[in-house]
Amino acid sequence: MALEGWFLWFILFWVVVLVGLFAIGGFFMFRKFLKSMPKKDGLSDLNWEEYYVDKTIHLWGTEEKAMLNELVQPVPDLFRPVAKQKIAGKIGQILLEEKAKKMKLEHIIRGYIEATPKRDHKFLRKKLAEMQIDVNPYEQYFEK
Repeated sequence: MALEGWFLWFILFWVVVLVGLFAIGGFFMFRKFLKSMPKKDGLSDLNWEEYYVDKTIHLWGTEEKAMLNELVQPVPDLFRPVAKQKIAGKIGQILLEEKAKKMKLEHIIRGYIEATPKRDHKFLRKKLAEMQIDVNPYEQYFEK
């Protein structure tokens, strides 16, 4: 039986679609795998994120959680929990390094800036402008 006409093109189309979807899924799974690999200190990036969040969980009030949720709104729903975990880990690291007793807006914004790639900073600037928060005090963190 030979494949001819529209059925051949239909099969070829689905082969290309499935290979593309598997490649995209594999890429994201591989990135997650690399983040879970232990570093020289024996802990992975994910372990450190969890450590910082666990050590500073008592500093997270409802206002701080609401602020973080508001800032990550531009992130697609699929990636939002991962982004929140990464940002919360960075905020926790900043809080522990500064030995802060209370979380401030500066910690949240600084953690967001340091935890996200530079290409995402334009979304943060836009979101802060919508929330009527002055960006000027945080310019030093954008430049790093």
